[in-house]
Amino acid sequence: MQRKRFAIFSRGLALVLSLMLVLCAQVAFADRPLKLLAIGNSFSEDAIEQNLFELAAAAGHQMVIGNMYIGGCSLERHWGNAQSNKPDYDYRKIGIDGKMTRTANYTLDKALRDEQWDYVSLQQVSQLSGMYSSFQPHLDSLIAYVRARVPATTKLIWHVTWAYAQNSTHGGFANYDRNQDKMYRAIVEGAQRLKKENAQFSLFVPVGTAIQNARTSFVGDHLNRDGFHLDLVLGRYTAACTWFECLFGTKVVGNRYAPKGLNKAQIAVAQWAAHLAVELPFECSPVYIVNTATKVSAGGLVEKK
Repeated sequence: MQRKRFAIFSRGLALVLSLMLVLCAQVAFADRPLKLLAIGNSFSEDAIEQNLFELAAAAGHQMVIGNMYIGGCSLERHWGNAQSNKPDYDYRKIGIDGKMTRTANYTLDKALRDEQWDYVSLQQVSQLSGMYSSFQPHLDSLIAYVRARVPATTKLIWHVTWAYAQNSTHGGFANYDRNQDKMYRAIVEGAQRLKKENAQFSLFVPVGTAIQNARTSFVGDHLNRDGFHLDLVLGRYTAACTWFECLFGTKVVGNRYAPKGLNKAQIAVAQWAAHLAVELPFECSPVYIVNTATKVSAGGLVEKK
């Protein structure tokens, strides 16, 4: 009888210990920082180097954010740098302490091996972002290069960037007849085609749609600082809100973090523009903010009076 009781006790103890190990593993996984590397340019700088870490922290998440930066860098140039292992990048890295380090003369190979990246983001240079014919063959070659240097679990992201301000003087705006709507449609149509034809991408982050959504609000077409880069506060915050919701699958509306310089209405515009973009990534959704009343026509929200 004692042996039988001991056996039952042992089995029960083993079960309890197994459950504890599973729970510990789940907690450890939950506490593990999400690691994101962008192979980009100044548009990735605008989107992920500010506010994204803070939005994640406000929701209880840790992050490591890397950006392989070359201003105005195209997919063709990225692929050329990869082929020659050219130390052409400014590697900006935000650690789990929230501090950024910058290392000049970095190679793609070294950056891809620097961390066990959960996500690697790719994008086209802005003036070609809506010209699908410019993506290949460089994109497929770059994807193969990345895949050979990251864990099999690493997921690829396509960063859907934004159209220029209507009054932009950027030379590349001529590719779209200097028409913002035409540029936006070309960007999202290119992303849709890429989603259909290339199964490599797990996420499409629709920053371009979020910016277009925000332009329908009282903010208007004032989200750029020079006609193409994002405004340093509201524009960048809108982009980061979009990235946050895509990466964590958590609604950004109501997140406690916002950079200094924004009022409640501007925060609401950024968060709802981003949320609606994630809900409808390839379609502009009007955002209406009136004083303290908030109404989002495409989001099903009618609240506060």
